[in-house]
Amino acid sequence: MTPQPVSLDEYLSASFEYDCEWADGVLIERSGGEFDHSFLIALAGAQIHNRRAVWGVICLLGARIQTGPTRFRVPDLTVLRAETPRERILTHPPLVVIEIQSPEDVLSGTAAKAMEYLAFGIEHVWVVDPYARVAYRGTANGLEPVRDGELTIPETPIRIILAELLAELDRV
Repeated sequence: MTPQPVSLDEYLSASFEYDCEWADGVLIERSGGEFDHSFLIALAGAQIHNRRAVWGVICLLGARIQTGPTRFRVPDLTVLRAETPRERILTHPPLVVIEIQSPEDVLSGTAAKAMEYLAFGIEHVWVVDPYARVAYRGTANGLEPVRDGELTIPETPIRIILAELLAELDRV
């Protein structure tokens, strides 16, 4: 889809089947809707939700985050510390955002978005590609493959194991 210019007021007052992002006055459609993509969002979200009390977090699906004055992003999963103030649109950096790749997603585009998240102050950016069967961590150097297959947050019990997600995907 060709990016569509819209005002911020139009963006904030509109609703979309799959929420769109807004960057520098342009509406950006998000990819999604495929089985693998949707299933992994649900599965990872359920794992985080089921451990929310122990991990001290809240998991949101498709929440808008204002990463800058002219930028609104909508990661697949957003994980907040339990004590984070509740906002209609998030303006404080969450603990972690998780993007699940769709077949249409280009990894370089996801890497650019990861850099934006990190610059905004999001501490951890995780990307899971169910098609390539790999996960990445966003770092100051770009996306780095998670070689041990574990998405973790140091000094916390938070841990998502890629092999477990993919095995569950293979079972359905």
